[in-house]
Amino acid sequence: MSDGKMEVVRAGALTTVQDLGRFGYADLGVPRSGALDQPAHRLANRLVGNLPDAATLETTLNGVAVRITRPAIVAVTGAPAPVRLDGRPVAWSSPVFLPPGAVLDIGPATSGLRSYVAVSGGITVPAVLGSRSTDLLSGLGPTPLVDGVTLPVGDTAGPPVHSDTLPWQAPPQELVLPVLLGPRHDWFTLSAINTLARGRYQVSSNSNRIALRTDGPALERAVHREMASEGMVVGAIQVPPDGRPVIFLADSPTTGGYPVIGVVPEPSLAAAAQAVPGLPVRFSPIHRRPSTKRPAGQRSARHANCDSVTTLEQV
Repeated sequence: MSDGKMEVVRAGALTTVQDLGRFGYADLGVPRSGALDQPAHRLANRLVGNLPDAATLETTLNGVAVRITRPAIVAVTGAPAPVRLDGRPVAWSSPVFLPPGAVLDIGPATSGLRSYVAVSGGITVPAVLGSRSTDLLSGLGPTPLVDGVTLPVGDTAGPPVHSDTLPWQAPPQELVLPVLLGPRHDWFTLSAINTLARGRYQVSSNSNRIALRTDGPALERAVHREMASEGMVVGAIQVPPDGRPVIFLADSPTTGGYPVIGVVPEPSLAAAAQAVPGLPVRFSPIHRRPSTKRPAGQRSARHANCDSVTTLEQV
């Protein structure tokens, strides 16, 4: 194990340690946690030669500044931001050599919200329930970083990646979220479903790692009785009494007592991690039409387990 240390010189508005998440404990009420922008987290690790599950730093809004006691390769991905090494500009989204004692400073995001800082060897704080991630809801994992705290850094796992063609998705100018309706969409009126599909929403300033909240038109309920708490998944769109959709993110609770009108497929949630307050949000409900049944022997293997998916506007 390396004896390298990372010192936090400037913690920023909110900087946490994150990996791929904490799986298998939902029945105990433990959220998944993990990096909100998983592609950015994975890319940062790849650039410095780490495995995808190595822990990185997730910054929010105004970055972070760190110093490391041993030579290291670092990379910054996610929300674009100015990156400086001892005051000199260096490349964003590329491997950068960090000498011992030098200060790496990631400035405010120029677009998007969250940047990811990977260091060769990863952040090796003790794992809790199989993950090094900070969970803001339950308090598991390391606490959000403050100025002066030090973190252990592991041994280098592999060579950094140098490439001009690594994939990266820019922070959105409009957040478009596909929605699989259900399981409680029948608790809402048809008018509410149409409002979800066509209404103009914005990201609320009350959003966080637990949920992306929206401002916009309320969704009308068809069923007004209380609902018993039931299991929730990441991406669930819960509708509280004010009628505004709330999208559950990585630190969300594993149960909830408000109806879920639909679920955003997980691959589409990375863009939500970069959605700044005030960003326009558009929901695109889709539904699955059952396969047309044919007599035995006439259904091909190609169609036997396939459902067609259409947008709401097509039905």
